[in-house]
Amino acid sequence: MLPIDRQQQILTWLEEEGTLRVSEISSRLEVSEMTVYRDLKPLLEENRVHKTSNGISTIKDQSIPTNNCIYCLKPATSRRSVQLVKKDHTIEQACCPHCGLLRYGDIQGEVVQIMCRDFLTDMTISGKTATFLIDADLNLNCCQPQVIAFESNKQARQFQTGFGGHLHSFQEAIAVISEEMSGSDCCHD
Repeated sequence: MLPIDRQQQILTWLEEEGTLRVSEISSRLEVSEMTVYRDLKPLLEENRVHKTSNGISTIKDQSIPTNNCIYCLKPATSRRSVQLVKKDHTIEQACCPHCGLLRYGDIQGEVVQIMCRDFLTDMTISGKTATFLIDADLNLNCCQPQVIAFESNKQARQFQTGFGGHLHSFQEAIAVISEEMSGSDCCHD
């Protein structure tokens, strides 16, 4: 089998199965792992496949640029952005906790981690352990109802004292946002 034929076979398997280890490809093609690496090199350079912690995966064609919110398409470059890490090792960006929580609610079975940034310290935190303040009297020019993430429940309560709003755990925040947004357009300033 020629290298071009092996490359096409590898792409076919990856399309069908998502991710494969080099050793598995080597075994299936009955060639050495070094040959597989040589076959993968042009595919990696052409951005047709990429290395993951589990082996080699195809690069999915995304119609939404990765720097835009997967939910409302606004730029997801602010310090309020949220990342959803999926089981297939892809990462979806959301512009704010509001959109991140809504998206998580839609695809939670596919998500292994949701990360956001603490509003006060700008540190990366797990969304699952964060405290969320909804509807504070502070205009952040983002999606409504506004959601702010805090690592510390104590700091969230102190912030709430000055700016109002309602505090919620991760699961409570998803339920509140989903309920408020049923039938509404969320992403207006």
